[in-house]
Amino acid sequence: MSVIAPKDTPVWVNEQRCKACNICVSYCPAGVLAMRDDINAVLGQMIEVVYPQSCIGCMECEVHCPDFAIMVAKRDEFKFAKLTPEAKERAEAVKQNKYKKLQG
Repeated sequence: MSVIAPKDTPVWVNEQRCKACNICVSYCPAGVLAMRDDINAVLGQMIEVVYPQSCIGCMECEVHCPDFAIMVAKRDEFKFAKLTPEAKERAEAVKQNKYKKLQG
C-alpha cells in the first residue's frame, strides 16, 4: 500500500507506532528530527520533526525505523532541500545533546 504524504510535508511520524528509540534521529544527516519530552509517551519522550524545511529526502530515518513509524514523502510529491553546512552542524549538535531538541 502506497502512503501519500500530507500536503507540503517531507517527513512525518506516526506517534502511535513510535516507541521513541531515537534511531531515526541518530541517522538523520540534516538535523531534521529530535526527541521531545512527552509525559504521555511510554518512555517519556517522542520524536519531533523540528526542521522539516531541511529534510533532504535521504530516507535514512524511514529505512532504519524498526516500527515503521516514520515516513518520508516521495520525490515526485515534495521538493527536498539540499544538505547545508548548517544542517550538518545541527545534526551533530542534536547527537551531542543526547538526541534531544536543541533549545533556542
